[in-house]
Amino acid sequence: MTDPAGQILLADIGGTNARFALLRQAEIGPVHTLPVADYPRFTDAVTAFLQSQGVEPTGAVLAVAGLVEDGRAVMTNSPWVVDAAELQRALGISAVHVINDFEATAWSLPALKPDDVAAMGGGRAVPAAPMVVLGPGTGLGLACHVPQAQAPVVLATEGGHVTLAASSTREAAVIEWLRARFGHASAERALSGPGLENLYRAIAALDGAGVPERDATAITQAGVAGTCPVCRAALDMFCALLGTFAGNAALSFGARGGVFIAGGIAPRIVDYLTKSELRARFDAKGRFLNYMQTIPLNVIVHPDYAFIGLKSLIERGL
Repeated sequence: MTDPAGQILLADIGGTNARFALLRQAEIGPVHTLPVADYPRFTDAVTAFLQSQGVEPTGAVLAVAGLVEDGRAVMTNSPWVVDAAELQRALGISAVHVINDFEATAWSLPALKPDDVAAMGGGRAVPAAPMVVLGPGTGLGLACHVPQAQAPVVLATEGGHVTLAASSTREAAVIEWLRARFGHASAERALSGPGLENLYRAIAALDGAGVPERDATAITQAGVAGTCPVCRAALDMFCALLGTFAGNAALSFGARGGVFIAGGIAPRIVDYLTKSELRARFDAKGRFLNYMQTIPLNVIVHPDYAFIGLKSLIERGL
């Protein structure tokens, strides 16, 4: 995997977009984005990217939005199956590694620079303490980076599927609407692109508001602009619930090294998040308020953080 003369295929595979790049001589090449919906199978997208570059990689490391077991990921929010053995056969290479996308993101955390993040309030990182990264996009990911004397460890999780908690009667009513529709009201049912759409529908239904069908992008735009009260209410609840979820993760992992928000939504609404309930809800842990206020909360604004993590993992010898 460390052949200096070869090129390693890197990929960040989400439910909506597949992003590819090549690593050669410790340098990450340009990142190319392909829509998942344009390709029936994952191998079709890989082939299209490699043909456009005219290269044959010597290895591959893939970050996938889904549970990875034995080098295989059946994606939660996409029909794709990403299988290391299948890709080995398709490309004729011996080394293919598949990891969870937020595991890759967690590996990037120590390498992030101040300009790569936007601070949400105060706090100061404790050196050598655990760090948590979470992120709403097509789904909701969560992972933890744990420094150790010998070598750091990353804990990949499926924490986006924990049961969603309410902090008000209004949120409880929305969660009851989600439960009636989906059975289990997970955090991802609210904290994701489809989740924002769910919040919008739930609030409209509870308030008896006649609103048009909107996707997450349209809801976000109208919410930020203030042109639709239901969109604004959905976006405000999204930010508040995200703060609660992030605070829960900080407590669960003892993440005094910092909590980082990644994914496709947060970097686009940094200013709105700063003015929202995000930080207040992050801190609102009763007797642990002072503890929470010491933990830095950041939004990752670097566009290619997953590739930084993949490179870091390769440099550590996988």
